[in-house]
Amino acid sequence: MKPTKKPNLIFIMSDQQRFDTISCYGNDWINTPNLNKLSEESFVFKNAYVTQPVCAPARGSIISGLYPHSHGAQVNMIPMDDEVMTIAQMFDSEYKLGYFGKWHLGADRVKKEGWDEWISTEEHEYPADEKIEYPLSDYHNWLVKNNFTPTKENSFGKKIFSEEHRATLPPEFQMASFLAQEAEGFIKKYKDEPFVLFVNTFEPHSPYSGPYNGMYEPHSIPTCPTFLKEPHNVSDINIHRAKFHTSFLKGDNNQSTNDYMNSYLAKCGEDFSTEEGWLKLRADYFANITLVDEMVGKINDSISSSNIEDNTIVIFTSDHGDMMGDHGMIEKRTFYEESAKVPMLFKIPWLKNKVIEGDFSHIDLVPTILKLMNQEPQSNIQGKDISSIFLNGNLVDNEVVIEWNGIGSVQDRTLGSEKIDLLNANPRRSIIINRMKLNLTLNDSGELFDLNEDPYEENNLYYLPEYQEIILEMKNKLIQWQINNEDYFIFE
Repeated sequence: MKPTKKPNLIFIMSDQQRFDTISCYGNDWINTPNLNKLSEESFVFKNAYVTQPVCAPARGSIISGLYPHSHGAQVNMIPMDDEVMTIAQMFDSEYKLGYFGKWHLGADRVKKEGWDEWISTEEHEYPADEKIEYPLSDYHNWLVKNNFTPTKENSFGKKIFSEEHRATLPPEFQMASFLAQEAEGFIKKYKDEPFVLFVNTFEPHSPYSGPYNGMYEPHSIPTCPTFLKEPHNVSDINIHRAKFHTSFLKGDNNQSTNDYMNSYLAKCGEDFSTEEGWLKLRADYFANITLVDEMVGKINDSISSSNIEDNTIVIFTSDHGDMMGDHGMIEKRTFYEESAKVPMLFKIPWLKNKVIEGDFSHIDLVPTILKLMNQEPQSNIQGKDISSIFLNGNLVDNEVVIEWNGIGSVQDRTLGSEKIDLLNANPRRSIIINRMKLNLTLNDSGELFDLNEDPYEENNLYYLPEYQEIILEMKNKLIQWQINNEDYFIFE
């Protein structure tokens, strides 16, 4: 039965969690009892995609309903444009709104317009703000209060907690645990008023280490057919990234002398030089998802104990995935399913849940949420309301577009070699229609994958004569999307 008073929303997002990390997506061994329970009560989107498979651009779309090329955070370390309206500014004044955790769209420690309560966890220094000394994060202060001592010095000479230091902390002091505690307080405080709460944790993002290391025996975890297998006959960017990431395994490179690997991906001593090392970091990554699961469990318990379960929408997703060695790659920044496809759970307690077939995009979250909560979205958002599928229908025939914007005045980091960085600067777009995925890149080769017949994307069909008509049709739809959404370039 639809609630008689205004519904609440709790939006939970992990960081870098690939889709196949919950039982509803076929993972029958991972330790995620709370996420599994949530999925049993939720609409499960079978194929949910981010707008760009890297943190800031994806998060900007989730919070604004705009594609990255429109909201301004086209790559990491570039803040979202100041004039962009977020979902918080689209709710009426009766709602209490909280944003807890990773923002990553500029100055995380400063409360943004529209939010009533703000809990910060990140201490990134953005190039645009490099001369501004912001206060240390709420998470930092909580750790200090609990007798932990920061060891890393920031550019202002203040001691902060590094990611590798945080990875050594006990489970109850990880970011997910801190955010669960803060969320519980918010729910208790506002249980008698309509509220919106966004909770954004860092786990299971690299470094691939944490308090639950050893939860899984590395060789016991299933791998897919493309694990540590370099792709061929695909785009140059995918070929070169895979060749680089597997070069340490083949002995062609030393990770200790490569800054990208040593100071970013291997901060906690992860070993990319052996298959055993890859399997271990994979096992540790999956173990870190249990931290997310425990956070979800505590939030769900708080909803139940506050007697607001029948009136509270709960959404769970992630900003992008992680290759975890599949196609010979690590981390994200590619259109492969492991990078661009994420879990998407949508619990609406007054509606009967089901699996949603077809393809879904995060771009549609803002208008869909607002429709369910009887609020009006900003007029210029680029997403669309798809809430009707909760009552009847699916997303078959829905068109999904994923971006990569490698250009900009700031690059968040080098990706290991000058050649990769050069290729990564080429903007690319992916369009998915009825499980056919077309990837086009300026100054690079194209890719076409039939996800129905080839779910692991092993066979590029782009150059086969019998697929040229399909490619042309999909390309024309992608070009029309570019025109409709005022993309900054158009494929010819």
